[in-house]
Amino acid sequence: MKLKSLALTAALVVSTLGALLAPSLANAQAKEQFFPLLVYRTGPYAPNGTPWANGKQDYIKLVNATGGINGVKITYEECETGYATDKGVECYERLKGRPGVALFDPQATGITFALTDKVPTDKIPLITLGYGLAASQDGGVFKWNFPLMGSYWTAADILIQHIGKAEGGMDKLKGKKIALVYHDSPFGKEPIPLLQERAKQNGFELSLIPVTAPGVEQKSAWLQVRQQRPDFVLLWGWGVMNSTALKEAVATGYPREKMYGVWWAGAEPDVKDVGANAKGYHALALNTSGTQPKVIQDILKQVHDKGQGTGPKDEVGSVLYTRGVIIQMLTVEAVKRAQERFGKGKVMTGEQVRWGMENLALDQKKLDALGFSGVMRPVSTSCQDHMGSTWARVHTWDGAKWGDMSDWYQADDQIIKPMVKSAADKYAGEKKLTRREAADCQS
Repeated sequence: MKLKSLALTAALVVSTLGALLAPSLANAQAKEQFFPLLVYRTGPYAPNGTPWANGKQDYIKLVNATGGINGVKITYEECETGYATDKGVECYERLKGRPGVALFDPQATGITFALTDKVPTDKIPLITLGYGLAASQDGGVFKWNFPLMGSYWTAADILIQHIGKAEGGMDKLKGKKIALVYHDSPFGKEPIPLLQERAKQNGFELSLIPVTAPGVEQKSAWLQVRQQRPDFVLLWGWGVMNSTALKEAVATGYPREKMYGVWWAGAEPDVKDVGANAKGYHALALNTSGTQPKVIQDILKQVHDKGQGTGPKDEVGSVLYTRGVIIQMLTVEAVKRAQERFGKGKVMTGEQVRWGMENLALDQKKLDALGFSGVMRPVSTSCQDHMGSTWARVHTWDGAKWGDMSDWYQADDQIIKPMVKSAADKYAGEKKLTRREAADCQS
């Protein structure tokens, strides 16, 4: 019996060690860098999710066509989530063990919330460009989350700044009414704390009007808008919710020039069905659109002209397509940055890619060399700052296309930083986490 017990114990030890070593061994043996691509090409969010996903795939194809990541070929696999959190978690669990896995882009705030507790154990970073948890900008607590280029707190702050400027100064906001028409989900609720803080500081009245997902029925929400008669409406929508909101604004007579959308409510699918009736509607812009940038020209030449494009050619360069290209570029650059430290031309582990994400240094010269001149602002991350940039602009729909781009705005750090630290500390307390030591920043 003792021999049998010892044998069983030994077997359990071997099994446990095998499970612990499997991810690192898989990456050590991998010959290709694997990018799992969570997408939603079906359902009510497909019109917005599809160009985003196509841009990401086409950039991978461009990199492979020009030699890979310092000679390392990229492989990928799409997994359909339908924007549903449970399906997103299923995709993550299915793909996280693939050899050479680099990181995950959940493409949804709800999925991000669900994965945030999982990735520290799995040692796989999350890139959540322009979405996710605003508090995860704080790398001292959120070691594995990277809300690059902005959060919903920076977005809301910039919109309030822009409205204040248009009104002749931030002091002119006092006594104004601002309504937030938002997707009733983690995504839509994220900007509320920032807007409440801004309302307190700037003296405007904030009204919260939730819209049940996916947002095809909004009559009750816009009845509230008509009754409250706010001076401005902020639209925090995604997918079909955005065009529906604009149509309801037309039906209720709310002026579109008084409406301001988040950067996920400022793309072609949001306005094309409304057309001229959406003229004057404003939205945040993290990036430019159009086919002029060199990276877009390279994709057309190296991918689409060779019959290898993921989607229709006339979609290339659209707002969300370009954002997908940016996201994939940042992931590739994170792998390159990791290779500078851990071995050029080698497949990086998720932990090594995390270091690369935390040490991005994309100045204007580097962006120009990559073909992104004029497309976006420089991005530079650190141990404490996992966002790297808090800049955005506002563009306006002229009835046929997006244009009339504003100057760049930067979110107000005096408001954002204390909120981020407070929220991160609260999260750390709830999860019984300790802030990272200085030495951990080099790991």
